[in-house]
Amino acid sequence: MLELTNPPTGFIENPYPHYRQLVNESPLLLQADGSFLVSSYEALNTIYKDTRRFSSDKKTVFKPRFGDSPLFEHHTTSLVFNDPPLHTRVRKIMVGAMTPKAIAGMESGLVTMVDKLLDELPSHRVGNEVDVVAHYASRIPLNVIGNLFDMPMDERGPLRDWSLAILGALEPAISEQQQRQGDDAVSAFCDYLTKLVADRRKHPGNPETDVLTRLIHTDGEKLSQTELLQNCIFTLNAGHETTTNLIANALNSLDEHPEQKQLLLEQDGVITTAIDEFLRFESPNQLGNRLTTEAVSLLGHTIPADTNLHLMIGAANRDSEAFSDGDVLNLARSPNRHLAFAGGPHSCLGLSLARMEGRVAIGRFLQRYPDFKVTRKLRSPRLRFRGFNRLQVSLV
Repeated sequence: MLELTNPPTGFIENPYPHYRQLVNESPLLLQADGSFLVSSYEALNTIYKDTRRFSSDKKTVFKPRFGDSPLFEHHTTSLVFNDPPLHTRVRKIMVGAMTPKAIAGMESGLVTMVDKLLDELPSHRVGNEVDVVAHYASRIPLNVIGNLFDMPMDERGPLRDWSLAILGALEPAISEQQQRQGDDAVSAFCDYLTKLVADRRKHPGNPETDVLTRLIHTDGEKLSQTELLQNCIFTLNAGHETTTNLIANALNSLDEHPEQKQLLLEQDGVITTAIDEFLRFESPNQLGNRLTTEAVSLLGHTIPADTNLHLMIGAANRDSEAFSDGDVLNLARSPNRHLAFAGGPHSCLGLSLARMEGRVAIGRFLQRYPDFKVTRKLRSPRLRFRGFNRLQVSLV
């Protein structure tokens, strides 16, 4: 059975047979370190809703791993790894900075940006191939989030590498080099944001469209400088990585399922349900974690307090108890209560933005290049985030 720190050969390319075995035979699987893999949809749903017994606070888990380091400060201050009341306070401020009105107002600019990237794609071809991760999927969320924070265009270059290094340190097993790279990325990111925040305090932007100005000048309780910097990093990282993976995974899935690609081409309205199906079928974030705060009963077993639980999102999103034909891509699937955005109080605060980016990016790519073919691909070796390092396509 699956051991996260030593996955079987071929797992990165196709984890789903292993997930299916977990869900069917061992939805609660003990690991060598005393932690458990939890793969049942019903169990994950229960865990997400119960912040009292299943904690997101990672201080005790990350301390022995990261020590007193930039990575430790970042991952224990960011919104995703905290419980109420800190989580509630920070989330309220962050949500207030990304209102539905602000997100809706971004769509026309997003369409313009996407169309420009699509215009430029042929110029990036080597032979008859173009890497849509490097030249399309990663650039869209990077610029969307950069625009939300009103970052100068010429200062956005390092963001993707910083993001990959910081999020890569969350893998079940990492090397000393990966930890150093993550620490260096947090430090460099904080140095950059410190200067940006100082400038924005002196020269505030429009709080209706500039998230950073809204965070700095929020009414009521303020974020501390550390909370501000680390949650800006979290927002930039989370919004960038997951949406990049959504777009690239979706294009690859369409190539592998031509009948679904044809459905999307023939029925414009399907794009809305399609985005949620892409998120379910190839979840950009495959893995989450919770820590038990007391002895709990789960799936007929008693789990001790202070036990680390690995939430197998990618497995739960194909659980046959929750999804009919869960291993089948069905772009018209409805309802589709997937867990790609987690759930409960920790549901992703950027879910509306991610859906909009996916709808525009995938829909307009298919309209422009309906006959595209994937020619070569290289999966990212990470377990937590499922995506591609490269996805070469022929635009035809």
